[in-house]
Amino acid sequence: MADDGFTLQADRRRALTDILGVELAGLDRQTRAAIEALCDEVIALREELSEARASLSEAELLADNDALCPMFNRRAFEREVRREIALATRFRTPLCLIFSDLDHFKPVNDIYGHATGDAVLLKVSEILLSLTRDTDIVGRLGGDEFGIVLSQATLGDSERKALQLTERIDALTVRGADDAESQGLRIGVSCGVVAWQPGEDAQHLIARADQAMFAQKSNRKAGRSAHS
Repeated sequence: MADDGFTLQADRRRALTDILGVELAGLDRQTRAAIEALCDEVIALREELSEARASLSEAELLADNDALCPMFNRRAFEREVRREIALATRFRTPLCLIFSDLDHFKPVNDIYGHATGDAVLLKVSEILLSLTRDTDIVGRLGGDEFGIVLSQATLGDSERKALQLTERIDALTVRGADDAESQGLRIGVSCGVVAWQPGEDAQHLIARADQAMFAQKSNRKAGRSAHS
């Protein structure tokens, strides 16, 4: 292994001296040793730079991603919303946002514990990602709130997408290990869908979607009360 390392280092030195146009064989021992030492230093700096770039890429990824779910966190989501608005403004294309909030998430943590709650959030994120396009922006906005930006999508298309998501998440049931025969706890989700309006910024768009979600949640609660 040591010989392999020595050979690799020698090959790297030759590559550098070839770039510099230096022929080591024609140099005296002292000059050759100095150039080889300089080459070794350049090689070491290159390796350090490569490692630093890899660490920076990993740090940027961690900074953008949610700590639990494989999607953007709120900060990164809002940044991407701004980018999509800029594109929609430039090309005059439609843009919609879905704001989703789980209906019965708190009882999951209270009854079954936070580990089960995390599993529910991961399952919900899996559903969201499976029903959206690669070009869509999906993020966890905090707790049990999620956002989806649908680029080049009409309000009607986005409402149909929200209905798909609602049907899939409404079908989720949580049961503990000791109550496998019980009805369990149904999750459910409320989705607010809005279309971006020219001149509207990201903060206002998200706020309108949030308001639409609360209106939908109230309607769903009223519907359940009417049938109870």
